[in-house]
Amino acid sequence: MKRTLKRKPLLLVLIGMLILAAFPQEAKAEPGVSASAAVLMEQSSGRVLFGRNEHRPMRIASITKIMTAILAIESGKMNDTVTITEAASRTEGSSLYLKPGEKIPLKDLVYGLMLRSGNDSAVAIAEHVGGSLDGFSYLMNQKAEEIGMKHTRFRNPHGLDTHEDHYSTAYDMAVLTRYAMNNDTFKDVSSTKVYRSEQTGEKWDRVWRNKNKMLKLYEYSTGGKTGYTKRAKRTLVSTAEKDGMELIAVTLNDPNDWDDHCNLFEWGFHSFKMTELIKEGEISGIKDKGYKGKVEAARTFTYPLQKEEIDQISSSIQLYELPKSGKWEKDKVPKPVGRYFIDLKETRIADLPLYYDGKALIKPDQGGLWSSFKKIFNRLFFVAKEDNRLW
Repeated sequence: MKRTLKRKPLLLVLIGMLILAAFPQEAKAEPGVSASAAVLMEQSSGRVLFGRNEHRPMRIASITKIMTAILAIESGKMNDTVTITEAASRTEGSSLYLKPGEKIPLKDLVYGLMLRSGNDSAVAIAEHVGGSLDGFSYLMNQKAEEIGMKHTRFRNPHGLDTHEDHYSTAYDMAVLTRYAMNNDTFKDVSSTKVYRSEQTGEKWDRVWRNKNKMLKLYEYSTGGKTGYTKRAKRTLVSTAEKDGMELIAVTLNDPNDWDDHCNLFEWGFHSFKMTELIKEGEISGIKDKGYKGKVEAARTFTYPLQKEEIDQISSSIQLYELPKSGKWEKDKVPKPVGRYFIDLKETRIADLPLYYDGKALIKPDQGGLWSSFKKIFNRLFFVAKEDNRLW
């Protein structure tokens, strides 16, 4: 026998009332930007708060180096010493002025790549991590596919206009930045204003100052990467954090990028608030005796919402049908015991695991565990959602 359990928890209602008071009385109009393509994304959820031609493939110039940097960091070779090749030293464009035969830590090359946009550094990194430029480009595209960059192709590690088919989109670059900003080393590099690197055979260090002016112009800035070529024009990725909200802004072909990024961030922080929609721990309001007071959420879930969206949030729960005894035996409790769904209008924004009576000990990944769960238990009855379908 199936039972339907659909509700709008008291927790959400109470939180909604509190959140409304925190929102400004009047929402600002969408920000005006000069870019051919732009996007503003919230870090934790990946929600797009603003977009203009965000899925249009375009040239991206040196913001390419975000991918080069994260691959170098993830390679496990940051403490390696790299010998600079003739090919790397002769790379055109912005440069660290590396010399053939010079030995320099890969870590320093990554800082030089991100702060000074060294194209010679990009080639040196690619040769060391990927074995060759082609080998490294393969790794770049492999990572792009892995993290969901669906309209991107990398052909080099620096973004110079050496290939016609080197491109991405504002949205894809935000996806990449979101991924990279989950890495503490990348975050440290991206936010660094000045870095010193010992120079082989010289009495003085190289001193690199970050080209990203957002670190000076905008008080909440946390990092980013600049870019420019004659064909791509000005490109910029920047990140900012305020009041617990982390934002990513990307503009392509934008003659007024510094101002546009400041405006995007100000609009985003003013118009949206991170709203707690479910709290880690016991789920209140469940009346079934076998589940009452015993169902727990594995984690707290927050989401960026505008004031008017609070009333557009709904939630529902699916739980396994209890045994005939009305309670689970200790060693037979499904893990998870159900799911907690949160919708914004018709869009599902959360699908969270629920656990039984203190069993939320292992926090599952977002896809693999639930996929296995469905396969293993797909013949068992769920307490169905409002349409009474089985999963």
